[in-house]
Amino acid sequence: MHPEMKQISCAIVRGGTSKGIFFKRHELPAEQKKRDKVLLAAFGSPDLRQIDGLGGADVLTSKLAVVERARSADADVDYTFGQVSFEKAFIDYNGNCGNISSAVGPYAIDEGLVPAIEPVTTVRIRQTNSNTILIAEVPVKNGKAQVEGDFEIDGVPGTGAKITMDWAGTVGGRTGRLLPTGRAKDIIRAEGRAYPVSLADAGNPVVFIAAAALGLKGTETPAEIEADAELMRTVEDIRGRAAVIFGLVDSPEKAILESPYAPFFAILSAPAAYTALDGTRVSAENVHIVSRLIFMQRAHKAYPITGTVCTGAAARVPGSVVWDLISEEARRNGTLLIGHPSGIVPVEAYGRQDGSQTQITRLGVYRTARRIMDGQVYIRNSVFQE
Repeated sequence: MHPEMKQISCAIVRGGTSKGIFFKRHELPAEQKKRDKVLLAAFGSPDLRQIDGLGGADVLTSKLAVVERARSADADVDYTFGQVSFEKAFIDYNGNCGNISSAVGPYAIDEGLVPAIEPVTTVRIRQTNSNTILIAEVPVKNGKAQVEGDFEIDGVPGTGAKITMDWAGTVGGRTGRLLPTGRAKDIIRAEGRAYPVSLADAGNPVVFIAAAALGLKGTETPAEIEADAELMRTVEDIRGRAAVIFGLVDSPEKAILESPYAPFFAILSAPAAYTALDGTRVSAENVHIVSRLIFMQRAHKAYPITGTVCTGAAARVPGSVVWDLISEEARRNGTLLIGHPSGIVPVEAYGRQDGSQTQITRLGVYRTARRIMDGQVYIRNSVFQE
């Protein structure tokens, strides 16, 4: 023990194409304000380099998971996600991260929060941010979550054990239904123009817009998107107005401060060839749609799993922006292939029409995850006394 610092157990875990710091709830302060101060200190926020903490100074690595045994019988574990800002002292709990979610099952098994059952353990995860249930099927070997395997995902080096997750239970988690307005397409007026968009709520709230509506090809790199200051202003204006519709804020101007993480903003285009960030070529024939997604005022270098499942759900809604850009074959196909800056991500998306509404019956995605390290993070005593 160090006389000027306290120790808190944690683990750094990769889930899919993201990396997060995992804590057990009972080891953190009970009071929310103090807990957030401790968590910010653990990450080294606010600081663009997060030099005095564990954060990775990137939106894909400044992520938080708090896990505990479930408090109700319909789940095995409760999990809270937080997107930790490195620009200000703020943790956004308004959304969820599908990649980090994919690591919750393996973490819970390894920590003994759920019994390890070979060869596959099913973990029911209550996502407390939206009070919805995710189902994870985790390969298990020798009493622990399996790591080695032959499954590969774009954006992660090597291969790993295949984790299957069904997100159908997250539909309407924020608004109570897949389409918060009940319409496949809406018009949002921003920057003096009218923009056709689709608003969907599955995994996370997402705003979908055609790249052409923003004067884009849709195959731009994340760096090219972020470098266009006028585009980024327009995106945030539209996103802020959508955040009000989703019920996340009460005025568009508050979105960047109070809900910078959600809703996501997906810029879509029809299948096209482009070069992925690792230099590999993605052909138009191998994707059903191309997307570039913005969150936390940054362009995602891959594609978030919550954005993936929401794109899959929206693809089953006749007349949505997603539906309009995919082929007849893709509309009938159970698996949607989404082209993103780092490659391709598939999503099993099944739905049925119930009158004028689309009922989603399955949203399946596949990930790999791996514990990287665990130990003690040291927090200054002064943080607990503030």
